[in-house]
Amino acid sequence: MGILSGQFANVVEWEEYRDDILFWKWANKEIKKDSKLIIRPGQDAIFMFNGQVEGIFKDEGSYDIESQIIPFLSTLKGFKFGFNSGMRAEVIFINTKDFTLKWGTKSPIRLRAEGLPGGLPVRSNGTFTIRIEDYNSFIANIAGVKKQYSITEVRERVTSMLDGLLMKWIGKVGKDVFNLMENAVEIQNGIREDLDMDLLKIGLTVKDFRINEFSYPENITKRADQAAEHSMVGDMNRFQQVSMVDAMSQGNNAGANMANTMMGMQMGMMMGQQMTQQMANNMGAQGQPAANQQPAAPAGAKFCPNCGTPTNGANFCSNCGTKLG
Repeated sequence: MGILSGQFANVVEWEEYRDDILFWKWANKEIKKDSKLIIRPGQDAIFMFNGQVEGIFKDEGSYDIESQIIPFLSTLKGFKFGFNSGMRAEVIFINTKDFTLKWGTKSPIRLRAEGLPGGLPVRSNGTFTIRIEDYNSFIANIAGVKKQYSITEVRERVTSMLDGLLMKWIGKVGKDVFNLMENAVEIQNGIREDLDMDLLKIGLTVKDFRINEFSYPENITKRADQAAEHSMVGDMNRFQQVSMVDAMSQGNNAGANMANTMMGMQMGMMMGQQMTQQMANNMGAQGQPAANQQPAAPAGAKFCPNCGTPTNGANFCSNCGTKLG
């Protein structure tokens, strides 16, 4: 703030104590002959006299008002300032920094979606960056009627417009309301242009606008996750690998439960294979001979049906051991 010395101000300066203020007005104080103007980094100083802008000073440093500022202003405007009893003037200090602010939808916006008569409720958030661009418009609309202007007031102005702008640009470029991030760049660029046109009316510009995410209701998200899991089940090997990796990475009860589930699935598959094999063996034993089992020779056969050796009335073939009769 301005530092006072006796009756008059010796130093005209803005000692910023808050980083969320776009400007500060040094006003209604008399400037003495030996007063100095101090401009700090990230500041511009605008001299105003009788409500009119007389000069804008952008270079940081310390200036003697009588010998450096007043002669410059007189050259511009062609008149002289007097210091007989002090000069009353206003000095507006502008914060020239870029301000990056967070934004978020106040309530879900409802987008048209097939099968949802009431629309799909979607939230969104991100950041935007602004700065003062046009000093004349800013003074005419803001600094001329306010003592200071905070970025909170800018955020409120922007967020009041965002719901409508999101619906407008999603409708223009968003083809899939369930995957809006795919078109996020085009959506955010359109919103930035519209916001910039509006804020230029008060001397501000939007240098950047970003969408961080679109969020959907929890039940919609869960169903989307389930659909993804079901599509993976078609490839059981992949599903098992992903599930086991998730289980090991979680390292908690959920991970242990997932590991147990996968082990149970594998055991079930093994048991099913064993049961199928057992059934095949039983059918072979009860109904059909095994592939390497030879049929018994009929009673009274003179030759072995397997190798042709004469039986000589024996119960088993003397050559291959086949049962006879």
